[in-house]
Amino acid sequence: MTTTTATAPGKVILFGEHAVVYGRAAIAVPVAKVKATVTLTDAPAGTGCTIAAPDIRAHVSLSGQPKDPLALAVRLALEEVGLEAEPAWQFTVRSDIPIAGGMGSGAAVSAALVNAVFAHCDLHDRAQPDRETVNRIVYAIEKLHHTNPSGIDNTVVVYRQPVWFVRGQPPQRFEIARPFHLVIADTGIASSTAAVVSDVRRAWESARLVYEEIFDGIGEIASAARRAIVSGNVDALGSLMRENQRLLRQLDVSAPELERLIAIAEEAGAAGAKLSGAGRGGNLIAVVEYKKVEAVQEALLAAGAAGTVITQVGS
Repeated sequence: MTTTTATAPGKVILFGEHAVVYGRAAIAVPVAKVKATVTLTDAPAGTGCTIAAPDIRAHVSLSGQPKDPLALAVRLALEEVGLEAEPAWQFTVRSDIPIAGGMGSGAAVSAALVNAVFAHCDLHDRAQPDRETVNRIVYAIEKLHHTNPSGIDNTVVVYRQPVWFVRGQPPQRFEIARPFHLVIADTGIASSTAAVVSDVRRAWESARLVYEEIFDGIGEIASAARRAIVSGNVDALGSLMRENQRLLRQLDVSAPELERLIAIAEEAGAAGAKLSGAGRGGNLIAVVEYKKVEAVQEALLAAGAAGTVITQVGS
């Protein structure tokens, strides 16, 4: 019996959420501190292909539940490598990425499943598809999860690098001139990306000029943030985050608990903070000088954050 393990990281959007759905740019970075892990093991012949995800109490049969997102990720990967017959495989999926928190948990699980299939087939002398292929498959699964996804989650999770992303264009990876630290805090409130994105679309359809102006502003902030990051002027990121959050409030995607924790992070020493992802719950991110990271983390936990992750962007 052969066992293969594959992983995929979480992610956060630094700048550009919601506006990215309407053609503006966004910046996202991987968060390696949290990840999805898939273990794939050969099973006895004739037992079929099953996927167990204990964290969400799911157990999926590839033949019995072909439309399930977990099964579909495996099925599309099998089609890509040319395996027509269902293999006797057992997948086990584990993840410490918060679900419905804007950290790309669905994309990470899909990517880890696809990577596990490709790596396992590679062990059996089959060609290894490239990341562009993995990204295409994971995006197809994202459409099941989120209806009208921007494509940013799958892109940053699959490529595992900071990306500049404009919908419909190839992702651009770029250099981080000077590392900076983020404190990510979980509000503990689950957020449905599909529901929030749909609400924004309905609002946009009823007041397009107003919303297009907000999206333009968010896009301009993303451009300014990229210039700051590649030039090493990371001190500018705090004020850009605060301005981005102001515009996200205008889109009605914030929430009282997000606003409360953002204020606490900034009072504790964060240069700036904002929601990350769809909003109305999920996570916030704060850009923090290294010497203040512990104080900000402690303040957020004391204020009731469900959990925190500290990550360094750049090496």
